[in-house]
Amino acid sequence: MTTAGYALFETAIGPSGLAWGPRGLVGLQFFEGTADATRARLERRFPDHAELSPSASVRSAIGLIQTLLKDGRADLSPIELDMDRVPDFHRRVYHIARSIEPGETLTYGDVARRLGDVGLSRAVGQALGKNPFPVVVPCHRVLAAAGGTGGFSARGGVNTKLKLLDIERAHTSDTPGLFDWLPFSGV
Repeated sequence: MTTAGYALFETAIGPSGLAWGPRGLVGLQFFEGTADATRARLERRFPDHAELSPSASVRSAIGLIQTLLKDGRADLSPIELDMDRVPDFHRRVYHIARSIEPGETLTYGDVARRLGDVGLSRAVGQALGKNPFPVVVPCHRVLAAAGGTGGFSARGGVNTKLKLLDIERAHTSDTPGLFDWLPFSGV
């Protein structure tokens, strides 16, 4: 990643885009309904970035994101993030969120405890609500206590969060699913 730019790409959940700079990914934009709307949102967020043909490292990041959004099983940790514009507390929260494997979840309180103070739960939620790198920093894997979903700031809100967790086959509640009583799967 050598110059500032952005690119749009298709995913299983709709057109998305990412912006990068010399130090890595600076932001990811989930689908906004159409490619044009996604482009417009990227241009508002990153007015100093031009739409460019992605470099090999950016294409690699796009491929990993596409794979995760298709089958829920991709390791996005190789994607370099430029967190120069990210406050220190948010960086710490995002570091913990990036450690959550696909299909796994933590609560806001779990993240706060890992930061050393369960009283930071609300601040954790606020930091995740401002996440400029959704999916790469998997804020969708952080839930409210007692099986609640918590919020999600991307288009579609909580429904998008639940869709992402479903793609990753995450266990989000102790409530049995419709077919969990069956002695076999694949109905």
